[in-house]
Amino acid sequence: MINMQVGFCGKTLKNPVIAASGTFAFGTQHGWFIDVSRLGGIALKSLTREKRIGNAPPRIAETPSGIVNSVGLQNPGIEAFLESELEKVESLGTALFANVAGSTVDDYVSVIERLNGTAIDFYELNISCPNVKEGGVSFGTDERLASECVRRCKDAAKKPLIVKLTPAAGDVVRIAKAVRDAGADALSLINTVPAMAVDARRKRPILGNVTGGLSGPCIKPIALKMVYDVSRAVDIPVIGMGGIMTGEDAAEFMLCGASAVMTGTANLLDPHAPIRIIDELEAFGEAMRLNDISALTGALEV
Repeated sequence: MINMQVGFCGKTLKNPVIAASGTFAFGTQHGWFIDVSRLGGIALKSLTREKRIGNAPPRIAETPSGIVNSVGLQNPGIEAFLESELEKVESLGTALFANVAGSTVDDYVSVIERLNGTAIDFYELNISCPNVKEGGVSFGTDERLASECVRRCKDAAKKPLIVKLTPAAGDVVRIAKAVRDAGADALSLINTVPAMAVDARRKRPILGNVTGGLSGPCIKPIALKMVYDVSRAVDIPVIGMGGIMTGEDAAEFMLCGASAVMTGTANLLDPHAPIRIIDELEAFGEAMRLNDISALTGALEV
């Protein structure tokens, strides 16, 4: 039998498959369909200092081989999460990744400080958010802003800090190096690709927010290249994501340098998808005669 466990930031995950933030809510509802404890981990839906109602509907538009979404980080806010959701989340039996978002650096730090004493295992910084104090410039597209945010969060965090990179950064390797130098323990990539969908007959955008983020199989080639480039440029672990629908897709990201992977759009299409992907990845590793699934990481022959 192949060993599916992987080491990550000093901790051991049951397997390398993690449910991506925003596609698995807080994980509790999925217990109706699957054994959530079998997952390598769950990235919880984004948490902000204050409650967010999200963007106006429609929020999702189907596109060829993907979706464009503009949910707007809807969440109950950190205090409501601690009061109503945390106890249920702690009972899920898998590693917990808290996805942290905000409009200022202080917002990020505040959420982390409130989570420090909980069973959360990792913090994942969503730096695709706009910094309102800088005129709406995304943290993740500006090297200085990204570094400042990570440095402050690292000082506050008592758990490993993962920084989620946006493909909108242009030179994602430069941002990756900057946040590593600022104290990031690991990186996750990629976030959704900026996009929009149009109803030509109505001459209107489909999404209520006009633009959104593209995800699904259509972005996998972009995500693979960015994971490959970043994993070769930094010496900290990388979580890969972007269009993973099968176990072999997951293997491709690991070959490109990812220590673990996140499934996103697949979860929305089929609540059983993460478990199926774990099983398919295990079967792939056995077919390749591997003793440990982690042997795939960075093993691409070029």
